Amino acid sequence: MAKKIILDCDPGIDDALAIAFAVGDPDIDLVGLTTVVGNVSLDKTTANALRVRDFLGAHAVPVTAGSAAPLVRSAFTAERVHGNDGLRGAPVPHSTAKPRPGHAVDFIIDAIMSAPREITLVAVGPLTNIALALRRQPALVKSVRDFVVMGGSTTRGNVTPAAEFNIAVDPDAAAEVFAAGWTVTMVGLDVTLRTRADRQVTTRLAALGQLAEQLLLPCVGHEAGADEGAGDHAVHDVCAVAYVADPNLLGCAPARVDVETQGRWTTGMTVTDFDAAPADRNALVATDIDVPAFWERVYDAYARVTVST
Repeated sequence: MAKKIILDCDPGIDDALAIAFAVGDPDIDLVGLTTVVGNVSLDKTTANALRVRDFLGAHAVPVTAGSAAPLVRSAFTAERVHGNDGLRGAPVPHSTAKPRPGHAVDFIIDAIMSAPREITLVAVGPLTNIALALRRQPALVKSVRDFVVMGGSTTRGNVTPAAEFNIAVDPDAAAEVFAAGWTVTMVGLDVTLRTRADRQVTTRLAALGQLAEQLLLPCVGHEAGADEGAGDHAVHDVCAVAYVADPNLLGCAPARVDVETQGRWTTGMTVTDFDAAPADRNALVATDIDVPAFWERVYDAYARVTVST
């Protein structure tokens, strides 16, 4: 039976690739998309979620907008990576649809509490919506099937030497989420940086026609039909959804993870202790990934997608 997921996201190029994977993989049942400020502003992340959803023919999946700012800090975004529109100019048609009424926090709470232990919550953006949902309904920690985050790192950051982007945007939310009393599966830079879309990958993606030309190849920084210069971008967020589809793709180790919120140089760092006592562990941390098997799973999912024309 396919695993139900809510994908909390900030599209964003790798978020768009993760949505496409979730739509195509037969072991994933995408029951909702919720959006948050992150890679670009909330209005753009929400518009992009609608654009990608409709392009992929997944019109029945509700899109609900969430938090427009972090809990207590000013937002910063990543147009340098994702482009001003958030999709690096991918020629995906704009959607005429509107997001579902209400707030993402309410959608997350209502969906999970009405189907206890059935829905896996996958967060691939800053954790603001998740922290607010936990504040409002602490019982979420016992009601989710699983909770998977694309974020963090045990070794390095990508916006500072210490901090990964999704955690760095709202470290206060991340600190609350990791301390909430559930087991967080942290799929961080330690594994996601190994999933670069190199020439071999983009050559295979190019065979997928319109899906590749309008979405996949622009999002990995490669023009269809180009002879040289593949973008070689890692598909970070896809890793978290692929883990839900097939946990055997990743190797994980139990650990204690705390999020630094005070350090002058280390705010947003996911401080990871693999030697923590069992009673203190709050996370499963991805430490390894079967890259060939991962890409085979991704190709198969994308090949199953029928785009809307």
